[in-house]
Amino acid sequence: MRRPTHRPSSPEEKTMAYKIVASQCSACGACEFECPNAAIRMKGDSFIVEAAKCTECDGDSPRCIGVCPVENTIVKA
Repeated sequence: MRRPTHRPSSPEEKTMAYKIVASQCSACGACEFECPNAAIRMKGDSFIVEAAKCTECDGDSPRCIGVCPVENTIVKA
């Protein structure tokens, strides 16, 4: 059975997400394993954040940013 995809129902309810700057991504994989929501996956030669799954670590410091070895590679979308 497929689970319905959540879509924002109002302008106040927006999708949260970070993005990974592909040109800076070293493809080390640290962010993928650290993400508690499995929102990060490999696409091509670098990783991407799936916006629909990203909760920005529910208000805590984003774990992906904390483990990324390249500064300013994971940024607010």
